[in-house]
Amino acid sequence: MISQKEALELFQSDDLIGLGMAADSVRRNLHPEGIVSYIIDRNINYTNFCTEYCSFCAFYRPMGHKEGYVHPYEVIYDKIQETVEMGGTGILMQGGLHPDLPVEWYEDLLRGIKKRFRIHTHCFSAPEITNIAEVSHLTLRDTIARLRDAGLDSIPGGGAEILHDDVRRRISRLKCNSGEWEAVHRTAHELGMRTTATMMFGCGETLEQRLHHLEVVRRIQEDTGGFTAFIPWTFQRENTSLGRFVKEEATAVEYLKTLAISRLYLDNFLNVQSSWVTQGLKLCQVGLRFGGNDVGSIMLEENVVSAAGAHNHATEEELRRIIRDAGFIPKKRDSLYRAYYLN
Repeated sequence: MISQKEALELFQSDDLIGLGMAADSVRRNLHPEGIVSYIIDRNINYTNFCTEYCSFCAFYRPMGHKEGYVHPYEVIYDKIQETVEMGGTGILMQGGLHPDLPVEWYEDLLRGIKKRFRIHTHCFSAPEITNIAEVSHLTLRDTIARLRDAGLDSIPGGGAEILHDDVRRRISRLKCNSGEWEAVHRTAHELGMRTTATMMFGCGETLEQRLHHLEVVRRIQEDTGGFTAFIPWTFQRENTSLGRFVKEEATAVEYLKTLAISRLYLDNFLNVQSSWVTQGLKLCQVGLRFGGNDVGSIMLEENVVSAAGAHNHATEEELRRIIRDAGFIPKKRDSLYRAYYLN
């Protein structure tokens, strides 16, 4: 592991190639077989109603808005059926923080999914779970346990943004604080569930605050070992209110630096993902030589990041091609980063 002081010096260094080589060395040690993984799944947003009004989000609609929706169960089932027919093995289901949906609504949905499909449910970010607990007057532990028993398989890392409360008060003052995000993931790990850790950077935070985020997730992983992967991506400013204040998005160099430093700093994480959704296929491919060993999903459906201004698309063959052309073996995986197709 490198220290925060060393990581800050790397951020300030002009030796981008040297940084990439160092991160690539860590990646090779952890994944000597030369495999880069990907998944076929679908992002399903069951509602866009939300009470949090985050300044970086262009997806949500306030309660009562004519463009707001809560998908009926049958609509969600139809989306999952399409996913299965296209070779998908999992769903990533997230939504806004709805003030009127109790835990029973989510339990019935999960049971309905498991009754109809053999598919991995990677669902409900920490802010959503915190909201479900509050709406249902339950403890966090009881909420997660009930969702797990109803069919929730793992929890995504969404809602982390930057895990520093000075940043969170500025960009998402109504959303759960960093301690509450941490509590969801620690509790899930205690209950035997795996989760992912994420970071949305380039939203006006300092480098020290970005490094604080890495330290928080590294410490959780040290204590629990429950994270399957770390997934950093950049704030997309085009259609957001925060974009008026953050005039420039993170550059390609800044993305590669952050990806590489994440790989170096998070030495207790097995997987670090290089993002094509916000960066595009070419930069995602370069990221495979800056510590990334996974390229995420072809995303049969994605609404939140695209609403903010990201418009990249990829097919399975495109992901396999960029992996092969970077000198790696593409391997399809499941939601827990277990690979099962080598060809």
